[in-house]
Amino acid sequence: MLDEKGRLFGKINIIDLLVVLLVLVVAVVVAVKLLGGGEGLPGGESGSTKLTYIVEVDGVKPEVYENLKSYVEQEGGDQLMASGDMLDAYVTGVTAEPHEEVVSLNTANGQITLPTEPGLLDLTFTIESNVVNAVTNEVGTQEVRIGKTHTVKTVHFELVNGVITDCQWGDGE
Repeated sequence: MLDEKGRLFGKINIIDLLVVLLVLVVAVVVAVKLLGGGEGLPGGESGSTKLTYIVEVDGVKPEVYENLKSYVEQEGGDQLMASGDMLDAYVTGVTAEPHEEVVSLNTANGQITLPTEPGLLDLTFTIESNVVNAVTNEVGTQEVRIGKTHTVKTVHFELVNGVITDCQWGDGE
């Protein structure tokens, strides 16, 4: 197969053949990465998966709730954004419950009860999104996992220090 000059079949140098094969493998890997092959899980349009999650934000002033409610209640909800980009995610519901007006602390000398600002609300947001990768569950720049803190940010409002309390993948059927 190899002749005295190291050529395969008398025409191709074995080193040149290895370099050509290596370039082809690198080109295929780059093409797969750029075209998004193998990314995402089946179940949604164009490889995306529907993710519905609940975020609870505690201690919000009632006027903030009243002002943001109309945006969430519009048809389709209020679209989320991150870093100036609109996301494939929408706040589709919000409810309010009265916030506890005292905080209890256990100390070495017993329990201390401290008052908090009266009249605050605990808001619960329902967010529906389409994620490309159901393993990382990234919505914009935030990973969605039960127990993680989450910022609910739209064009119209932004509330920080929310906590994700529930996640449902797929249509929930």
